[in-house]
Amino acid sequence: MEDRTQNGNEGEGFRRILAAAEKLFADRGFDAVSMHAIAMEAGISKANIYHYFPNKDALYLAVLRCASRGLREELQEVVNSHGTATEILHHFAVSHLQGLMNRPRLVRLVWREILEKGAPRAREVAEQGFAEIFAALVGVLKTGQQRGELRADFDPAIAATLLIGANVFFFQSRDILRHYPPVTFVDSPLGYDVSIVDILLRGLAQGKAAQDDLQESVP
Repeated sequence: MEDRTQNGNEGEGFRRILAAAEKLFADRGFDAVSMHAIAMEAGISKANIYHYFPNKDALYLAVLRCASRGLREELQEVVNSHGTATEILHHFAVSHLQGLMNRPRLVRLVWREILEKGAPRAREVAEQGFAEIFAALVGVLKTGQQRGELRADFDPAIAATLLIGANVFFFQSRDILRHYPPVTFVDSPLGYDVSIVDILLRGLAQGKAAQDDLQESVP
């Protein structure tokens, strides 16, 4: 059966199916949700779902693709923008965290599936456009190195991982962090991201001697 999700046939029924599937997948996990339950949640017949999707896995990937489309497009626009590496990194960090906070159900859906299914599901998530965004961010860092805006002695992929990881941790842990007395940034996502990028750009060690000591300590 043909998967019709790429043919532009995105009518009201199609959107209701995706909304219902996103909610149920995020709340219960992929395996616990049946096509019948999705049909009931959407208020349509199960045959209607199969008109658009050949199976539940195709529906899941369509949910992921459509739900994350706005975030992917926004982040891609950021990394393609003109400006210094520092300006792009600040803009990316803020846009990425805001995107996570605007779509909590999508984030829960993605991480639930990765944790439960492991490598196969992680690959599917990466192939929905997130790998390209990560590669573009790494490209921004490499360009910054080539222009002399950033140090040349760090791995851009590690820096990109730290930046994205810091945002994901904030999103997942902010309700716990607000109960840690030293933490004052929970209600200021913008300030948090400004500080994260600043730490990444400046490092933690003071002066050249401290940097030399740090490098010597690495095996």
